[in-house]
Amino acid sequence: MADAGIVRNRLKIDAVIENARRIVEIARTHGSFRAWLDAHHPRSKEEWVRLFRETFRFTGGEIVGEFLMSTGYLPGAHREGCPVLPRIRRAKPAWAKRSKPAKPPPR
Repeated sequence: MADAGIVRNRLKIDAVIENARRIVEIARTHGSFRAWLDAHHPRSKEEWVRLFRETFRFTGGEIVGEFLMSTGYLPGAHREGCPVLPRIRRAKPAWAKRSKPAKPPPR
């Protein structure tokens, strides 16, 4: 708490510790955190945010959305026309495996 270079909000520190405990429990019950994510896929961003808020502490729409885009569970990290998007699609991210193909948002 005395280190000005790190987050010193006691509620956030406690949330990080509690969320780590929950991740460990999820890994124990589902085999891994990824398996838990896969078990809940597909969902809309709003549904994911609701699930994360019910499961973890200090998780809002921005952090959940960015996390899920970066891990491939939601589209949007790369837009149509992005030279990296074809490579991302070839990697078959979770958002591309939906029964109805998800499209990244327009530019």
